Amino acid sequence: MSDDAEDAGPLPRRAFWTGSISIGLVNIPVRVMVMVREHTVPFHLLHREDGQPIEYRRVCQRDNREVPWEEIVKGYEVRDGEYIVIEKEELEAVRPESDRKIRIDRFINVLSIDPVYYDRSYILVPDGSPEAYSLMTEVFRKKGRAGVGKITLRTREYPALVREYRDALILITLHYADEVIDPALVEAIASVPTPKEKEISIAEKIIDDLSGDLELEAYHDTYRDRIDDLIKKKMAGETIHVEKPKAEEARELMSALEETLAQLKAAR
Repeated sequence: MSDDAEDAGPLPRRAFWTGSISIGLVNIPVRVMVMVREHTVPFHLLHREDGQPIEYRRVCQRDNREVPWEEIVKGYEVRDGEYIVIEKEELEAVRPESDRKIRIDRFINVLSIDPVYYDRSYILVPDGSPEAYSLMTEVFRKKGRAGVGKITLRTREYPALVREYRDALILITLHYADEVIDPALVEAIASVPTPKEKEISIAEKIIDDLSGDLELEAYHDTYRDRIDDLIKKKMAGETIHVEKPKAEEARELMSALEETLAQLKAAR
């Protein structure tokens, strides 16, 4: 089965990975389906003069000659401008082999892993043995636990988290620990000054006034909406007038805090 996820229609039409969740001697057959679809705007680069798409060519930097695919190999830069060639067969030999298992080796509190380590989310669909799938879903929900292990997708091995979500099991691939930068190592952050007590007090009041439940449905991609509107107007032959946004007035921190708090009180 192909590892390319199909993203057409309101739901994915098929799974792109088939295997099982493995816990010791227990195997729960599952299929992996796309869970997140990003709504990007598919722009193309065009030649302004005639409106035709731009074609990219593979040109050697040394002789300025276009190179056919059969003459192209992968390489790794070992020093500035110096490369070693990695043959296809050599890459194949070191790639992780997928045994079609999500190997769970421990269980953790579902809230104990910082979301900064989350990579991508997928839906796990039962592929036979629905009783075992249902059992794991229910136990994860009751215990507030998630399974942590490994999975190989395409040509890469990932740390993985399996958890319950809305009466289903989902898979979240994770970043490795050394892939996430500790903000404390960033010099500009390490040198940030300590805020004044009055600033903290007003900021806390602003946070209290704006606190509530998360409602993601209330957020919309207004940029995409404006792009869609722009495309419709241009297709209709309308003249587009572009106005530059006005620069916001720079405010002193305490003044901005006090005015924000005053606006919130007035809006009650």
